[in-house]
Formats: sequence, structure tokens, C-alpha cells
Amino acid sequence: MKKIYIAAYHQSKFGKLFDMTVPEIVANAVMETCAEIGAEPAGIDVGSIGATCNFSLNEQGLLAGLMAMVPGLGAKPIEAVENACASGGQAVLSVVQKLQLGLGEVGIAVGYEKMRDAEGKMDGALIGKVLGYFSHPDERQGKVYIFPHLFAEVMRDYMAAHGTTEREFAEISSREYANGNNNPYAQMQKIQVSLDEAATPEGRNRYIVEGLPLKTYDCSQITDGYAGMILATEEGLSKLGVAKADCVEIAGYGQATDPLAKGGRDVLKPAGAFRAMTDAYNMADAGPADVNVAEIHDCFTVMGAIGTEVIGKAEYGKGARYWVDGKADVHGECGINTSGGLIAKGHPVGATGVAMIGWSAWQLLGKAPAELQIPNPKLAATFNIGGPICASVCTVLKRAE
Repeated sequence: MKKIYIAAYHQSKFGKLFDMTVPEIVANAVMETCAEIGAEPAGIDVGSIGATCNFSLNEQGLLAGLMAMVPGLGAKPIEAVENACASGGQAVLSVVQKLQLGLGEVGIAVGYEKMRDAEGKMDGALIGKVLGYFSHPDERQGKVYIFPHLFAEVMRDYMAAHGTTEREFAEISSREYANGNNNPYAQMQKIQVSLDEAATPEGRNRYIVEGLPLKTYDCSQITDGYAGMILATEEGLSKLGVAKADCVEIAGYGQATDPLAKGGRDVLKPAGAFRAMTDAYNMADAGPADVNVAEIHDCFTVMGAIGTEVIGKAEYGKGARYWVDGKADVHGECGINTSGGLIAKGHPVGATGVAMIGWSAWQLLGKAPAELQIPNPKLAATFNIGGPICASVCTVLKRAE
């Protein structure tokens, strides 16, 4: 297959987009990403865009048509993809596969979410309801906030299976908040959370569901934001005038989907997630030992633990311990979620998967903020999920050679 390179990455600051409309978000994502390398949209051959709440919160469909409104993108192969919280990762893979099929040499992947109103306020009950659409109908009954409830159950089961404590999960969120404090794009950049604050159920850090261990600081954010990525073949890089030495190669990728219902399967060891990651490693001719940069989908802290196991940096049941031991720190064995992760960087659902790959590319290129830059970055792994650990998109990245 043709090698595919990341020629440019751009993202908004995550948090609130206020009165920016969806057409403006899409246009900005395309234009600002092109501006990173002085490219013209007319030079892009194919595109994909991912979003999750475009119908339910934004009353907007046919997002591909909005991309085609950017001058130079009309009458080109563009599609919208939806894979719940893995929509951004799916958009990137969509472009990669279009390029490998020979539909063009340069493509753009965009992901976004607009979850707050023009004043930056959110309707928590409504957002909880519409996100709940991405679960199985039989598993919604009796749950006010469906996904926090589902993952509180996963957290309970993980603790029971592996003896992990709430304080160990708090290590994940407190360390991610510390990373987010140094990321200028992070939603929670100015919010400091100590380990004791993350571990103690008081004040803002309340239990989400009575009788289950998940607390506020175990949860990702409700976030507006967008991200864009230009991908290219070697010939595409020449067209763009971008040196291969300034790029990152998507050396491997994998995508797999488990049954939507959480019940009846082992969500502590999700088969699809492990298959997607294994496929990505095999394509890249690499393994977990080669990776020292990673961004994983910590929609809740328990996924920070499970995700560490999926990428192969921790044994089954020891994902949280990897964080407690400092191995996931910037100067640890593998810097995981140095961006702050979904918990501190924010989780603009459709943009999340694009941003995970983009931040990892910055790490490999030495472009992360100095406090967060991993020394001697080698290979990067990303793990983006959708639904109750249902849809999985994984990548392995390396510096272009």
C-alpha cells in the first residue's frame, strides 16, 4: 500500500466556540489547517468529516456538503462519517483509505463538535440524552446519564476484578489535569486538581450514580472544538511542497467493532479494541515495546486504565498501576495523554480522534509544549473508541524516513 503522511495538523482551543455556527466551524477547520502549510483547498483531492451530535444538537446533516462549500473543494469525493466518539479517528482512516485506493494524492480529515450554546452554556440533561443514543436501547432504562452510568459499572467491575482502588483511578485524572495545565489548547488548562481532590468525594467531585464509584473528576468534559489534518502520499507531499522530513507517517492502523450492547461480553478486555491495536502494530511492523508516545481514549478514568492495556504498555488488570508508578508521565516509560487526555484537554466528540493523532504527530516532531515534550520520541500509538467500548480505531505513527 502507498505510504500515507501527515502533512499538516491544526486544532482550535477546546472548550467553547460560543456563537460560531456549524458552517463556520467546518470552513475554519479546513482553511486554518491548510494555512499551517500554506496550501490551497483546491489542491486537496478527497475529504472526510466526522461529527456525532450534528443532527441531535446542531440540526445539521450533509456535513460533506458544508466542506464542499469551501472554495476549491466542490465536486470532489467527500464523505461524512459517524462512529460515535470514534468519528474523528474514522474520518482519518477514511481519508487514508481513499488515498490508498488511488482516488487522489492529498486529502483532509476534519472532526468537530458543537455541544454548547452561543453563550457557552450547556444543557447537561439534553447532552446526556443525545449521547445516550449511542448505546443499546435495552441498556438505557433506569439511567439518567447513560454513559457515565455504563462506565461507572465498568469501573466497578474493573475494581472487583483487579483490586484497583478509587485513589488509583484518581492518579490518572490528577496527572492528566497536570498535563492539561501546560497545554494551551486544553479546556481545563487553568484548572488544577490534586490527587487528594480527585480521590475525595466532596464538593464538585461528587459520585455520579449512587452506589457506583465514578466521580466528577473521573469524567471527560463537555466540549466544543474542531481539528483538521492534511494527509498525503509521497507524490502528494511533492505537490504540497512539504518535505517528508517534516512529516509523520501513519505506519499502521486498525479498526474493529464489538457488539453495541455491553452485556454478554468482556468489556474489561474488549476483543475489537485489542484486534484493532494488533492490526495497527502488525501493519507498522512494530510492537508495544517500540512505543513511547500514546494518546488513549480516557472518556472516564477506567478507560485510561483499560486503554493502557489495549496499547500493550500494561498487562491485563495493571493499567491503573502503570499510571500510579509514574510510567505514563512525560519522562516515564511511555508518555500517555500528555495532552491532558479527554479528561483535561476536553472531548469535542467528533474532533477527539483527529486530535489524538495530531497531538501524537506533534510529539514525534518535537512540537509539543516544552513541559510536555517527550524526550527522544520513537513511535506513537493512538486508541480512539466509540460507545460502550464498541467502536475502536487505532493507529501507529512514526517519523517519516
